[in-house]
Amino acid sequence: MSTTRHLLNRQRRLAARTAEPDTAENPPEESPPGPRPSARRTPHAPKQVDREDAEQRAQPDPARARRHRNRVLAALVLLTVLLGAFAGWAGARAGELRGTEAVRNSALTDTARTSEVKGKVTEAVNALFSYDHTAPQKNRDAAGHLLTGPAVAQHARLLDGLRKQGEKQKLVLTTTVTDAAVERISSADGRDRARVLVFADQRSTRTGAAGKANSTAAEDGSAYAGAMLAVEAIRTGASWRINRIDTFD
Repeated sequence: MSTTRHLLNRQRRLAARTAEPDTAENPPEESPPGPRPSARRTPHAPKQVDREDAEQRAQPDPARARRHRNRVLAALVLLTVLLGAFAGWAGARAGELRGTEAVRNSALTDTARTSEVKGKVTEAVNALFSYDHTAPQKNRDAAGHLLTGPAVAQHARLLDGLRKQGEKQKLVLTTTVTDAAVERISSADGRDRARVLVFADQRSTRTGAAGKANSTAAEDGSAYAGAMLAVEAIRTGASWRINRIDTFD
């Protein structure tokens, strides 16, 4: 029994001696001085949380996207309304500009038409305001062919005294247009209208007894005067007729 116990003790001592070098070669790791970190603390936890927040922010928010889309649509609607209003205003303004007197006045652009009106009005004024006591009907015929509208009564008032005294005073009145300026030519109601300023010289000769007694004429028995008037002419068919006569007294 003693031998057996000694053998077991010897084996234990050998086993312990054999294990000691391994312990010496690989000493256990010693913890650094200072408080030991808590087992629950995770050093990388904040970075992970930040990454998750960034991912959540990167993900589209349906409500936010809806609000953004609504704002964009509202802006487009407002822009469309503004453009429509501007287009309407621009169209109205263009119509006004096209309808202005300066644009519709072809006397500023159509030289051939202006020349025609000027010539016709000159001939009409010469005939309407000339009178010869030997042929009074010639003046009346000219009025019937060259006048229309209010100008008929206006011309009759202007020449009433001349016609009454013409035969008695043996009166001859000659009117000669020295210059004419076409102020306006326009079209309205399918008719062409023109306004013309006329400058004329008038020579009157009275050969009757009353005319000689009261005459302040020149040596040849004639008197001279200047006249200025504005007439409005209307185109009727191929001819122009005077529709209104304005005198400058």
